[in-house]
Amino acid sequence: MGSVSKVYFTRNITPEQVVKMYDTLGKKLTGKIAVKVHSGEDGNQNYLKPEFWKPMVEHVGGTVVECNTAYDGERNSTEKHVKLIKKHGWNDFFVVDLMDAEGPDAILPITHANHLKNDIVGKNLLNYDSMLVLSHFKGHPMGGYGGALKQLSIGCASTAGKVNIHSGGKLTKTDEQAIVWDNHAAQDDFLESMAEAASAVVEHFKGNMVFVNVMKNMSVDCDCCAVAEDPYMADVGILISTDPIAIDRACMDLVYQSDDPGKEHFLERVQTRNGEHTIDAAAEMGFGVKEYELISID
Repeated sequence: MGSVSKVYFTRNITPEQVVKMYDTLGKKLTGKIAVKVHSGEDGNQNYLKPEFWKPMVEHVGGTVVECNTAYDGERNSTEKHVKLIKKHGWNDFFVVDLMDAEGPDAILPITHANHLKNDIVGKNLLNYDSMLVLSHFKGHPMGGYGGALKQLSIGCASTAGKVNIHSGGKLTKTDEQAIVWDNHAAQDDFLESMAEAASAVVEHFKGNMVFVNVMKNMSVDCDCCAVAEDPYMADVGILISTDPIAIDRACMDLVYQSDDPGKEHFLERVQTRNGEHTIDAAAEMGFGVKEYELISID
């Protein structure tokens, strides 16, 4: 990874513009392509719908992938998650691979980890040659914000893998999900564990990755929240890069640079959770950089 990463940016948020951004980036994903999305918790109003992603997924000929959760809701078991994926219309457009629908999970090694022994992901992740990470950039109740790094870590982790990350490596079994919230890692340890898990996925795909962050419907709450606040900030734009750290840093910088008064509420959520520490921890691990060149295509 170079000392400065290129991040392309547009203020025009349309499905077709996502495809244009991908072609502008010039990184062609090959082989069997996993397209990581967030399926949206039941009741959430802010997640990006399958119609929005349809042209991009079709453009690369990828398979939409997701994993089960580790909290109460409609996505914490394969049976419930499959029903919700259908309810939210993903099956109307795509073949959806719930990567941890059936065990056993896959184990990815982590280089130079301080908390996690390894990253526990849905076993079907191993079936793919490359990954397109489609992220809705927004706030998050626990991580402060959610972007590319969260999609790589929590997003690609199986239920057991999510327990692993949230507990800072103390708990690693699916049946421990009920008690993970009583054994949650200290906040910075959790954020560093997310960075560690993200590094494992990046190393696994060996550069065969593209990251899209869409700064739209920017609530302080994640798409995993059944009851989420409505957005406080106006939509900002779409970013794309081959560097998950640079793209998340660029999104945060665009929030700071915004003259939208709603940014203060958004930044309060990020800062009270020390959310930017995930970016710093990831950069220290070296699978990307915080320094970037923002290139507008408008």
